[in-house]
Amino acid sequence: MAGLQPTRSLLLTGATGFVGGAARLALAREGWRIRCLTRDAARAKKREPTLDWVQGDVGDPASCARALEGCQAALYLVHGIGEGDDYHGNEVKAAATFSKAAAAAGVERIVYLGGVAPVGTGSDHLRSRLDVGEALRAGSVKTIELRASMIVGHGSLSWLIVRDLTARLPFMVLPRWLKSRTQPVGIDDVVVALLGALELPLGASAWFDIPGPVTLSGKEILNETAGVMGLRHPRMIEVPFLSPRLSSHWVRFVTRAQWSVAREVVVGLTEDLLARDDHFWELIGHPHRCSFAEAAKRALDADGEHRVQGAWGAIERARGLSKSSL
Repeated sequence: MAGLQPTRSLLLTGATGFVGGAARLALAREGWRIRCLTRDAARAKKREPTLDWVQGDVGDPASCARALEGCQAALYLVHGIGEGDDYHGNEVKAAATFSKAAAAAGVERIVYLGGVAPVGTGSDHLRSRLDVGEALRAGSVKTIELRASMIVGHGSLSWLIVRDLTARLPFMVLPRWLKSRTQPVGIDDVVVALLGALELPLGASAWFDIPGPVTLSGKEILNETAGVMGLRHPRMIEVPFLSPRLSSHWVRFVTRAQWSVAREVVVGLTEDLLARDDHFWELIGHPHRCSFAEAAKRALDADGEHRVQGAWGAIERARGLSKSSL
């Protein structure tokens, strides 16, 4: 699929989400004709009236067939975390349905954004992301699965947790999950990876890790973020018995992150989430990635357009955080 023509059509799932919105703008700049699949086309149309919205769900064969008609490629950026107790099984079934519909529609390439494989069994959320990738790659349409850990950018749930904890707590306990290491990647680099995956010559379906340039523990991420904000590093006291599930409750209290989703993310931070390698960046000619500090600064600049109100906003301002620094 090397040399894709910029006038080809692409179905973007998850277009209303954090990554989908960023990818949509980049795809448009590259000249792609974009069709957006959403569960609520009327609402999406009101927000973005110039886009081509199609009502449907990735788990519904009829709406998938309708949305994929005439498309040569698809970006699969949806996930069902927090959508009921059996979201894992539903996600895998939906991925298989989508892959089958893509094959019937003559789609040449699917690009899926998933998560890094943990060393051990991992959480249900992480296993679900991996199983969705496996389901898509098992289909007849050539599929590239990209695996990222924490994505840094305005709109990222993981970033929102980090941003709020750092901005609001000069002192915090240190649950054991903040010792886990990961390789945060900026949203701008993720978008480059998604576009590169559409163009990469591919003999068969494959998966690739897309790590950021440095390895950081959760504690180091908070300290780095504090530095970008111009704050002192938060004082932390280690509490080994504070489990991820228990500590997710103070995440619920302190941050604006949707708790049903944040809980799953925090519970998944029980072990290192490290890439096998960073070979994909060389394959697409993008070896130099944004540093964590620069990605955090860009995210904070974008966050600054949305001033925090209420008691937490007052606390942030009392700590010396202005709109320009957020």
